[in-house]
Amino acid sequence: MKLEAFIFDLDGVITDTAEYHFLAWQALANDMGITFTREDNELLKGISRMESLEKILEIGERSSDFSEAEKEALASKKNDHYLTLITKISPSDILPGIKELLTAIKANGLKLGLASASKNAFTVMDSLELKDDFDVIVDAKTITNGKPDPEVFLTAAKLLGVSPANCIGVEDAVAGVEAIKSAGMYAVAIGAGESFPLADVVYSETGELSFAKIKGLFEKEKGI
Repeated sequence: MKLEAFIFDLDGVITDTAEYHFLAWQALANDMGITFTREDNELLKGISRMESLEKILEIGERSSDFSEAEKEALASKKNDHYLTLITKISPSDILPGIKELLTAIKANGLKLGLASASKNAFTVMDSLELKDDFDVIVDAKTITNGKPDPEVFLTAAKLLGVSPANCIGVEDAVAGVEAIKSAGMYAVAIGAGESFPLADVVYSETGELSFAKIKGLFEKEKGI
């Protein structure tokens, strides 16, 4: 057993597109006469686009008002709002400490994967000029089951050619950490410690991430 790869979530870990997602969902909700707040938006962290739409329809008590085809159209409309907003993303939007962590991972000969619930992961990574730094990018278009199902992390590990047990997953959502642990990986969470009882280690913000410390904790846990 040895550390072979890091697999990162995108939103809230590599960059913060949460504000753009919130504004896009809020615009769609307003179109439907639904009040959608920042507090409501917390319910959408780490879940798929269609699951997010269902949550918003529940909030507005409109779950039974649309056919499946109409829901697909609504989700596409939200994505159109989002794609317009993310044209502003640039490398300056990479979160603190992430570029340094990615550089250290690559310098130590480890593989890099991305496991995102977003269908626009390639677009965002391209705008951040990080796409070529990653060996594998798995997004919502690639998989059947969203987080907390482990499929996206297991798919990334498989494509990287590494054992899940030799991977560290990095997430900022509870559903994402659940997915990492269900995949049999070591889980690093970013956020409030009390929110992540399943995580192996929690950092309050990305600027605290340290390759040497995380690697040391992983090796201690595995008895390496």
